[in-house]
Amino acid sequence: MNIVVIGGGPAGMMSAIQASQNRHKVILIEKMNMLGKKLLITGKGRCNITSSLYMADFIKNIPGNGKFLYSAFQNYTNQDIIEFLREQGLEVKEERGNRIFPITDKSKDVLECFKKKLEDLGVEIRLNTAVKEILVSENYVVGVRTEKEKIYADKVILATGGKSYPLTGSTGDGYILASNLGHTIQEIKPSLVPLEIYDKEEASKMQGLSLKNVKIKLIENNKETQKKEIYEDFGEMLFTHFGISGPIILSASAHLVRYPNLKQLLDERKIKLYIDLKPALTEEQLDNRILRDFKKVKNKQFKNSLDNLLPQKIIPYIIEKSQISEEKKVNEITKEERKRLSQLLKRLEFTIKGFRPIEEAIITSGGINVKEINPKTMESKLVKGLYFAGEIIDVDAYTGGFNLQIAYSTGYIAGQLQ
Repeated sequence: MNIVVIGGGPAGMMSAIQASQNRHKVILIEKMNMLGKKLLITGKGRCNITSSLYMADFIKNIPGNGKFLYSAFQNYTNQDIIEFLREQGLEVKEERGNRIFPITDKSKDVLECFKKKLEDLGVEIRLNTAVKEILVSENYVVGVRTEKEKIYADKVILATGGKSYPLTGSTGDGYILASNLGHTIQEIKPSLVPLEIYDKEEASKMQGLSLKNVKIKLIENNKETQKKEIYEDFGEMLFTHFGISGPIILSASAHLVRYPNLKQLLDERKIKLYIDLKPALTEEQLDNRILRDFKKVKNKQFKNSLDNLLPQKIIPYIIEKSQISEEKKVNEITKEERKRLSQLLKRLEFTIKGFRPIEEAIITSGGINVKEINPKTMESKLVKGLYFAGEIIDVDAYTGGFNLQIAYSTGYIAGQLQ
């Protein structure tokens, strides 16, 4: 059979490799001047290949239609992608949070493995080529039309990605191609994206400050009902000029993006973020720690007493929020003031305003409605011979290598071509 794969990201490359291994003639079409442009920037240029978790636990890390991927994950696992890379000569390593990276710490080495396999299999690659239309006759795919020519094919795999990072080629073209054939596109939103806060000026004073080993909670702070926990996580976060970012914030955004009545709650300032700066200590233990620190510097002013407890950049903010005079001598601080300080460190509050633009998102939430795709084959239920793979499908996950695994697994299944 003649197969056309549209999109040269990890999902498209995996589809092309699998289809070619099944002895089909494959043309891989990419509108950019190179394959895998977005892959190169994943994991801050290091490429978080996958996670070492059991595949059964992957679904728990995919808030966006995770159950749809059950069959794909059974057929192509994290161990399969690791073995694929090893066959191409690239070893991997495991880091904190079950994250798997190439031993070289270079995403380009992961991309080279894909390119080498495509070359070995003789896959025809056409760069700088944009597909304008998927050609269909009597509800069967018959090929594609580019700006230059018509290419006839028995099957077409659509793997053009989402709308995040448009400079890498993810500009939402695939949604148009699919919707023109009758497919429903679930609302496109940013996911794994930094969050803006209403307290922007306060956050900007701490711009660049990275907090490690902190605990966060996202809460719906609706006084008409009980406070409702939306998301909880532990790890690293970062203050920016517009608000907050970092791994645990990005994962929080993936959960928040699907929350009911979100726009209204954000507008009404009812989504709160609480940061526990000292999650290893109870409030009582933290109070005792503060008391011990104060005894060592009892004649110093309050503003000079927190160096051993907190990063320098956050101290002025904490002093301001504590409502304890910065000039006050430590030995004059009352028990009530000290208790207020420990409560503040355990529950630093910010109000979420919204998401940064989709152009700054790592991935896209939304896409081709999963109800219109056969989960065992990735074939369209509406058009015979049309398959989907990767981020174009309405599935999205937390950080940690899960989104790339979605790309490999759906790409592999699509490349089987029933």
